[in-house]
Amino acid sequence: MIRLDDITLTFPDGDGFVTAIDHANLAVERGTITAITGPSGSGKSSLLAVASALIAPDSGRVLIDDVDASTLSRTQTATLRRERIGIVFQQSNLLPSLTALEQLEVMGHLGSSNATKRSAQELRARATDLLVSVGLEGQAGKRPSALSGGQRQRVNIARALMNDPSILIVDEPTSALDQERGAAIIDLILEMTLARNTATILVTHDRSHLTRMDAVFTMVDGTLTPAAVEVAAMIAAQ
Repeated sequence: MIRLDDITLTFPDGDGFVTAIDHANLAVERGTITAITGPSGSGKSSLLAVASALIAPDSGRVLIDDVDASTLSRTQTATLRRERIGIVFQQSNLLPSLTALEQLEVMGHLGSSNATKRSAQELRARATDLLVSVGLEGQAGKRPSALSGGQRQRVNIARALMNDPSILIVDEPTSALDQERGAAIIDLILEMTLARNTATILVTHDRSHLTRMDAVFTMVDGTLTPAAVEVAAMIAAQ
C-alpha cells in the first residue's frame, strides 16, 4: 500500500514561498484505485511527484509498503522507485528507436538489482506476457511511430508494470486521446489494478469515470479533500 501522512511541500516564489501541498493525507490499499481531480495548478502533479518518491516533502511521511521513503538515502530511494513504483506518464515518452517489446525489456534491465537480475529470456517472456495482457499481442515488433496513440499508452502502462510494482502512479493517461480510446485506457487501468494487485493513484480531468473508482479526492490550492460517492457522481455528471 501507499500512505501519505500530513504531507506539506513548498516552492520558492520571489521573496517567499508558495504551498503546493498543504498537509495532505492519503492511503491507498493494494487492489484499489483512488482518483484525484481538481483544476490545473492545484498541486496534483506535485502530489504525484511526492508519492513517486521523486520529490521529498518539506514535512510528513511517504510510506511505500510500510517503508518510510524519507528515511532512505538517495540510492535507496532510487532502488525503491525502480522496484516498487510504476509510473504511467501523461505522454508515453517511448524511445522512438525501440519496438514495443524492447521498451519493456529495457525497463526490466533497469529495474533488476544484482540479486534479482533476470536473464534475457526471462525478461522477454515477462514483456511478452504483459503486452498480451494489455491487448498488444500483435504489436510487439512495432516502433512507436507505427502505433496509435491508444496503443502507445498501452505500452506505457505495460512498461510501468514490467518490474511488478506494488504502487502504480498514473498521470492524466487519457489527455491526448479521444473519448473512446480514453475510456478503453481507463478500463485497462482498472483491470490491471485488480489483476496485478497494485495500489493505484490516478490523476484525471476525465470526470466520467469517477464513480468507478474505489475513492475520489479533489485537490484545490494544495488542499486534498476526500469526496463521498454521491459527490463523485455529481462531479462526473458536470
